[in-house]
Amino acid sequence: MATQTAAQRREQARAEYDAFIKACPTNQLLDRISDKWVSLVVSALAPTPMRYSDLSRKIAGVSPKMLTQTLRSLERDGILTRTVTPSVPVRVDYELTPLGRSLALLLTAVKDWAETHFDEVHRARERYDDQPLQAQK
Repeated sequence: MATQTAAQRREQARAEYDAFIKACPTNQLLDRISDKWVSLVVSALAPTPMRYSDLSRKIAGVSPKMLTQTLRSLERDGILTRTVTPSVPVRVDYELTPLGRSLALLLTAVKDWAETHFDEVHRARERYDDQPLQAQK
C-alpha cells in the first residue's frame, strides 16, 4: 500500500462523499441548507447585500436570536460575508460569497416553487385528509 499525503487522503475522502450514508459529513451541510431560515436569508440576500435590520424586516417571523444564529452559521460556512463599517451607529452589511450565490440559485428556485405550487399542495393535503383512515394505509 502506497503512502498518501494528507492532501491525497482529503481528496480521496471528498470523492467518496455519499449523503445517503449517515456518518457522511455532507449530512451536516444538508441539515444546514435545508433549514427554513437559511433558505429565506440566502434568498433575501441573492439580489443585493442587506443590513441586519433590512433582513429582519424582509423575513417576517424570524426572531432576532434566530436571525443572528443563522447569519453566524452562514458566515462560518463561507456562504456570506459580514462587513462592519465604523459609524454611529455601526453599520453591518451581509453579502453572499460566490459559494453563497451558487447556493442561492437552488434555494431561490425552491422558494419560488413553493410559492407557485402551494395551492396545489394544499388541495392535495385536503383530499388526503378527507379520505377515510383505511384508504390512507
